Amino acid sequence: MKKVFHSAEQAIDGLIFDGMKIAAGGFGLCGIPEESIAALKMSGIKNLIIASNNAGVDDFGIGLLLQSKQVKKMISSYVGENSEFMRQYLSGELELEFNPQGTLAERMRAGGAGIPGFYTKTGVGTVIAKGKEHKDFNGQTYILEESFVADLSIVKAWKGDEEGNLIYRKTARNFNPVAATCGKKCIAEVEELVPIGSIDPDHIHTPGIFVNRIFVGKHEKRIENMTLSE
Repeated sequence: MKKVFHSAEQAIDGLIFDGMKIAAGGFGLCGIPEESIAALKMSGIKNLIIASNNAGVDDFGIGLLLQSKQVKKMISSYVGENSEFMRQYLSGELELEFNPQGTLAERMRAGGAGIPGFYTKTGVGTVIAKGKEHKDFNGQTYILEESFVADLSIVKAWKGDEEGNLIYRKTARNFNPVAATCGKKCIAEVEELVPIGSIDPDHIHTPGIFVNRIFVGKHEKRIENMTLSE
């Protein structure tokens, strides 16, 4: 299987459709698949359901798709840096499913592992638990969370080889590995593409069997918030 593509536009070709579910890696603005997101915007695809730790900022990351109103629903943990997200949600233009951060990560991991659901204590007694099955184990109450399986996963890695084996760097290792596994198809953008065999197998975070397409991107490495002393 030919996995290497020359651009994000080529990588998404033939894999996208209106109303699809997308799992996007990254944490804040760290390790987000920014070129894949930009290509999705240019494609004009609409009514997207996106599971991501965050919703980007107004003019970057998933914020670009919100700006052009291509997102129907966000499944997220933190959305506090995006005023357009807030405007759309408060006006009823955008659906939102809040997930505790660990729950969202486990929903993706479980989806990739073929596990349909799991019980967790997180959210018991809060609005998160509304309408969900409750069950007691050893005197403690848990709620049932369903796994998340996406039509497409988009992730960003520091280094990858032509088979799609990936290495993430530092904080980018947070949501990218679980997002990569839960998609029926996975596109990875990397800072550096290396020959097959040049990555020590013990250093691989996402095995190439999960990755369908890979390309080299040019990434901005923006800082979400900067605080400077006087």
